[in-house]
Amino acid sequence: MLFEAKVNVNTLSCQLLQNSYLRRSFYQTYRALITHIRGDITHKTPTYIVVEAGGIGYHINISLFTYAKIEKLEQLKILTYLHIKEDAHTLYGFAEDEERILFTHLISVSGIGPNTAQVMLSQMHPDELRAAIIGENEAALRKVKGVGQKTAKQIILDLKSKMMKTGGDITPSLLPADNTIRQEALSALLALQVNKIQAQKALNKALDEQPSVKTVEDLVRLALKLLS
Repeated sequence: MLFEAKVNVNTLSCQLLQNSYLRRSFYQTYRALITHIRGDITHKTPTYIVVEAGGIGYHINISLFTYAKIEKLEQLKILTYLHIKEDAHTLYGFAEDEERILFTHLISVSGIGPNTAQVMLSQMHPDELRAAIIGENEAALRKVKGVGQKTAKQIILDLKSKMMKTGGDITPSLLPADNTIRQEALSALLALQVNKIQAQKALNKALDEQPSVKTVEDLVRLALKLLS
């Protein structure tokens, strides 16, 4: 015996939309539940850490900027962002709220996922990244792996006004559109056989401690001092 199944298309569409809306609402609420984690660092690398809290070990992806801040810590409170997809829940950690805010701005741009945003925050100091966006420095943005001309333009288009409203003070030395001090300093350190990850970490820390540095030579000198 055959049975004819009749489906009301409009009803089905409404159900699907409702389910989609409920799912997004759940994800947004769930994401907001985890804003930071406090505990012992049981494993640490330049790209992720494991923090034990309440008997649970949390795998948290981090940038080199955050790694430089927490490298010598054994316990910490780390700010977090929970990225939710259908097949994965991934935690990203930040030493400072400024970096987390910049991260969430970046992943709101079409073509920028959390991994690319993390790479951007590893290769560029947050102040330098904000300055590149405000100064419409496409060349600086394109130096980041995974960011092409189209994406660089989109980042500037989407985020420039937000950076100007919420970014706070920008170090004057980072504002010129042709600023390449950090990149030239990185090239110099690599030429001196410094490991790239260690060089980027040292540059991030040097710029964080002395953001007014104006020459490649001074920045390289500061980085080498931190590496010694």
